[in-house]
Amino acid sequence: MSEWIEVRLGDICDIYDGPHATPPKLDSGFIFLGISSLGFDGRIDSSHFEFISEDSFKKWTKRIEPRYQDIVFSYETKLGVAAIIPKNLKCCLGRRMGLLRPKEGVDPRFLLYAYLAPEFQKTIYERTFHGSTVDRIPLKDMPNFPISIPRLEVQKAITAVLSSLDDKIDLLHRQNKTLEALAQTLFRHWFIDGADDDWEEKSLVDFIDFKEGPGIRNWQYVEDEDGINFINIRLIQNGEIDLQSANKISREEAFGKYAHFLLREKDMIVSTSGTLGRSAIVRSYHLPLCLNTSVIRFRPVDEVHYSFMYQYLQSEEFLSQLTSMASGSVQLNFGPTHLKRITMVIPPKNTLDEFEILVSPLYQRTNTNYLQIQTLEKLRDTLLPKLMSGEVRVRQATELTNLKDLSIL
Repeated sequence: MSEWIEVRLGDICDIYDGPHATPPKLDSGFIFLGISSLGFDGRIDSSHFEFISEDSFKKWTKRIEPRYQDIVFSYETKLGVAAIIPKNLKCCLGRRMGLLRPKEGVDPRFLLYAYLAPEFQKTIYERTFHGSTVDRIPLKDMPNFPISIPRLEVQKAITAVLSSLDDKIDLLHRQNKTLEALAQTLFRHWFIDGADDDWEEKSLVDFIDFKEGPGIRNWQYVEDEDGINFINIRLIQNGEIDLQSANKISREEAFGKYAHFLLREKDMIVSTSGTLGRSAIVRSYHLPLCLNTSVIRFRPVDEVHYSFMYQYLQSEEFLSQLTSMASGSVQLNFGPTHLKRITMVIPPKNTLDEFEILVSPLYQRTNTNYLQIQTLEKLRDTLLPKLMSGEVRVRQATELTNLKDLSIL
């Protein structure tokens, strides 16, 4: 790393703090960028946007308004996470959010990768204030945090390698959203708008088997790498399961006491409290995986196909019944008792078979895309620390990635 130098973070970017309060929220309006909008992959997660009025937006951007290629990060609770502001995103910073604005001679995306690299993550951890209720990065000290940086040409070369992987990952995610939207449109056309009066009304339990998760407690958690991940609500993100921050239990408990709560490939899980109906499909790379409380597992029974089940559990009809039946004084929740009261008009077997033939290829393509996303993310996460430490040079990284072969265009 002879071409790299260690500098202070404040030497290469300006650091800003967001407002220390939260404005009234609206159903639509100007974007309020909160901690939940920061993905673990360096991207902004638009599914978690909140909204405020124009007057609130003017007030909340007096100190700083995020602009294209600024780096936003959380300095409390969700530490070490950062994302880059994309083009045409007009937003304000939420509470506990900070912003890095690169100075001249610093490539913005390189700054993001440097922030996410293990060396700077270690610096964050070492300098974090660990309070009794919350951990936080002391912003007044942050300009003095050490960070290593090469000359601009090297920054841009490293960024080109890593961003090419990120761009492919982003394209695959967008393809999946399109495929999932198409499947939902076909489901609505066939089974909601095109429902036949002769179809039979059935209880949910007649065509879907479900199981509620057990109450795994924090004293059962283990740090063992061989431990088995278990699912809870916070891991269900944007229709996918994000296991990066999953807790674990011992293999002995998972395959013993909780064996009947282990999930299978193609199971669907749905959140039962808080944000009701948040759902995701269990894929091969998630396994082994165990259920936990506030999540219910669904499997089709008899002649009902997975394609039908997936779309039904994401339909407005299912979610509206769920919401209307849910109960709770503090927050709404539902369980097996509520599910047994849900009904739906079910078409005959030949109609279900035809729908499966039509829609199944969409699911196969989506699953293939998710598998490729996993491969690309692992490759990016492997290269990131090696490029940032100088262990792997840009030319070597380009050869290792075989970028042409990985092309999905």
